Amino acid sequence: MKKSHLLNFILLVVLAFGYVACGPKTTTEEITEVTETQPERFGGLALYTLRDSMAADPKATLQAVADAGYAYVETANYEDGKFYGMAPADFKAYLESLGLTAKSAHMGMVTLENADQLIADAKAAGISYFVIPVPPMGMFTFGPEGMGMKGTKEELLSVLQTLGKKCSEAGLKLLYHNHDFEFKPMADGTVLADYILENTDPADVNFQMDLFWVTKAEADPLAYFEKYPGRFIAWHVKDMNPEGQFAPVGTGSIDFNRILAEKAKSGMEYYLVEQDQTFGLDPMEAIKISHKGLEEIGFN
Repeated sequence: MKKSHLLNFILLVVLAFGYVACGPKTTTEEITEVTETQPERFGGLALYTLRDSMAADPKATLQAVADAGYAYVETANYEDGKFYGMAPADFKAYLESLGLTAKSAHMGMVTLENADQLIADAKAAGISYFVIPVPPMGMFTFGPEGMGMKGTKEELLSVLQTLGKKCSEAGLKLLYHNHDFEFKPMADGTVLADYILENTDPADVNFQMDLFWVTKAEADPLAYFEKYPGRFIAWHVKDMNPEGQFAPVGTGSIDFNRILAEKAKSGMEYYLVEQDQTFGLDPMEAIKISHKGLEEIGFN
């Protein structure tokens, strides 16, 4: 009888030891595997790149952006007082739950009449930079000949100055985002980018330089950093393929190392990957390639 109890006891000890030995090993392997697949969080993403996914399922898409290693985002959707269908405070809270922040917002729908509300909502969402993506209030034009502007440079300047003061008073910073036409001479010979930079107060109006579009216009970003130091607070970072089309960062011809070396002179405080079109490549895959490119180039 005692011998039977002893055998049972030994069997229980063996089984328990096997469970303890195997259990933690499996858990450790699983934890190690998850840790190794998590990319370092740095850099920003302009959500315009993922506009279709953001329209279909914004929360899942933002989770994927965080998983891809990005640390902050720029919004490209605001409607009826909401960002991607979420009230400003809810949008901020959801981003925070993912370890993200909304650094800036493209507010192409802004007018002098709705500006106060848009600024207040941007601030409630935790956004610091209010970006004018194109000449607002119906001034932007787009057609077979490319992008441009109707109205006068003086009218655009007045709008930017007014909006810039409103943003400053609210504790935000206003940035103007360029395309290529701002770096090409207008009918009267004026280069719009120079006109804006020379006639606005840096305390209220600065630039979000899109490095692709500056290159497309055959202008040199470094020449602008030298001429207007400290005015290019943000950069849109996207590459150019041999056909002159958008490409993931690090896969094209733009010399980002050369540009990044002059970061301090430019005044750059943050940067964002953006790819307007991905030409058959899944946009989510494109932003992953770009994030790897950022790391290899030395962005952080």
